[in-house]
Amino acid sequence: MRIVEDFPRRVQEEETWISMADGTRLAARIWRPVDAEDHPVPAILEYLPYRKRDLTAARDVQSHPYWAGHGYAGVRVDIRGTGESDGVLTDEYLPEELADGVAIIEWLVAQPWCSGEVGMVGISWGGFNGLQIAALQPPALKAVITLCSTDDRYADDIHHMGGCLLGDNLSWASTMFDGNACPPDPALVGDRWRDMWLERLDGSGLWLAQWLEHQRRDDYWKHGSVCEDFAAIRCPVYAISGWADGYCNAVFRLLAGLEVPRKGLVGPWSHKYPHLGVPGPAIGFLQESLRWWDRWLKGRDTGIMDEPMLRVWMQESVPPSARYAERPGRWVAEPSWPSPRILPASFRLTAGHDLLPEAPDTPDDDEVMTLRSSLSVGLYAGKWCSYNAPPDLPHDQRDEDGGCLVFQTPRLEEAVEICGQPSVELELEADRPVAMVALRLIDVAEDDKATRVSYGLLNLTHRDSDEHPEPLTPGRRYRVTVALKHIAQQFPAGHAIRLSLSTSYWPLAWPAPRPVTLTLCPGRSRLVLPVRAPQPEEEAALPAFLEPEGAPAIAKTLIQPTQESWRVIRDLANDQTTLEVINDEGRYRLDAIDLEIAGRVTERYRYSYGSYDSVSGWTEWERTFQRGDWEVRTLTRTLMTSDPDNFRLRATLDAWEGETRIFARTWDETIPRDLV
Repeated sequence: MRIVEDFPRRVQEEETWISMADGTRLAARIWRPVDAEDHPVPAILEYLPYRKRDLTAARDVQSHPYWAGHGYAGVRVDIRGTGESDGVLTDEYLPEELADGVAIIEWLVAQPWCSGEVGMVGISWGGFNGLQIAALQPPALKAVITLCSTDDRYADDIHHMGGCLLGDNLSWASTMFDGNACPPDPALVGDRWRDMWLERLDGSGLWLAQWLEHQRRDDYWKHGSVCEDFAAIRCPVYAISGWADGYCNAVFRLLAGLEVPRKGLVGPWSHKYPHLGVPGPAIGFLQESLRWWDRWLKGRDTGIMDEPMLRVWMQESVPPSARYAERPGRWVAEPSWPSPRILPASFRLTAGHDLLPEAPDTPDDDEVMTLRSSLSVGLYAGKWCSYNAPPDLPHDQRDEDGGCLVFQTPRLEEAVEICGQPSVELELEADRPVAMVALRLIDVAEDDKATRVSYGLLNLTHRDSDEHPEPLTPGRRYRVTVALKHIAQQFPAGHAIRLSLSTSYWPLAWPAPRPVTLTLCPGRSRLVLPVRAPQPEEEAALPAFLEPEGAPAIAKTLIQPTQESWRVIRDLANDQTTLEVINDEGRYRLDAIDLEIAGRVTERYRYSYGSYDSVSGWTEWERTFQRGDWEVRTLTRTLMTSDPDNFRLRATLDAWEGETRIFARTWDETIPRDLV
């Protein structure tokens, strides 16, 4: 990244408070031009629970001062109950959070340095509430950039996929368990810090338990899902994600569903801002964002809306598990979405394990195949949402395919490119009332190495409805469609396209209550790919993204380095398998505020051979803050297990001030399974 120090306008920074109607004070950090009161500027709001003072400080100082130096006020606000803001946070995207967001916008407009126009920007949580607040239509909110977010909290968030319960649901709940236990900084809030901290420790609760109370698409998930009424959003939206991110599908639904001016961008990245994007290439997102803000907050014609509605990175083939810094490929574009020039290509599954182009006169085939996968299928799947690419990206799919039904095309005579959402139509039956199917689209290289391109899950009780699932009737044949994740991918000549089916995908998704045998009618099943013909002249004319830029980095002293590991541990003597994931953030000091921070999470997902009742997920977060003699530490642990009828959660929260443990709580919750 190129560091920019000389901006068109000189920047000042301040910490301040924004008061809500009930007296709650929200902590804000604002960067703005020093002459903004004489020459007011639009405000760009980022509204998060992730602690502006410390945990997002390094990221914030490279973007918000950059916007400020180009004639905006960069505004970073902690949601109530987080960072230095008053209150307690008890869940995601609460009505109170969204109402506070509207009040923040009203406060910004009332400031003498604000021109009256506001934009919202954010990745993940900040991308969610940008869309949700836009749907409330505050008059001053003129544009949104939403990154790595979703329009549908049930169908396409970290909790569920295809009606299946995701392993990331536990992982993410544990991350928030840790975050909600962190104290405010005494340097900002003074002697109130301990009372504020104890209030949070006592009141935030075990979010995982309340999430598990909602295993189908009920009103809990509909709240905050802007797909319920796309027309409620009346300001322009720029939706951005990455192929390695969990949220790429939402970009395409937003482009298809919104009626306002809109753009979409999908790169090769994981859950990162594009100027920090990995795998690369990272792009000049901050320059791109200025073109968007200048158009919609300042009324300047930057040409951004004259360009194609959608740009995506057409990925080229790579070996599985490759430790590449950049993903080979090229930028391609579509003037509109859905695109009329992307055409479906259908491939029929055969009893001979072939994938063959479907012809109109292909006769029906009633031959059947059976499948009952082991719990080992999924150990090499990576995470639903990649944060730390490449360790949490999928590995060689040959390690998975031994427990699957596999169908494969002949070696391709010429390259095939797809762009959009693959789908699979299956005719099948199950021997139990609750079952799932996992499907993986795979690029098979000439040396037979197998790289996952896309995948999809379906809880078969959700075959007709996520809101009203119904148990299967064993022995009855059903026809279902499984949507895979959107992708843009080239399959080179000489490679083959593989489709793999399994009845489990642990620990990416929680298994069915009992082992299941599926009976598949391959001759009545098909893979449908969204095929896109290359447009070389059009692609050559696309304007290039600029190289990444940012404001100067924060002064930071490394005390202990970071550490990451992913290990599959096979204990053959005891027939037990463990996937262990460690992400140690190390220890560092933020020099400007003399604050040392350390954090480490360990996750372990286990099963014993053939025993569905043995499946468990365990997480541990340890977090430390220290300044001189002031030191606080928190330790959170969560264990999730299940039997055929229930989920069981056991969790502990401990907090220390110095050597004294000042808080301890345990949870032991049993929650009935609801066709999951």
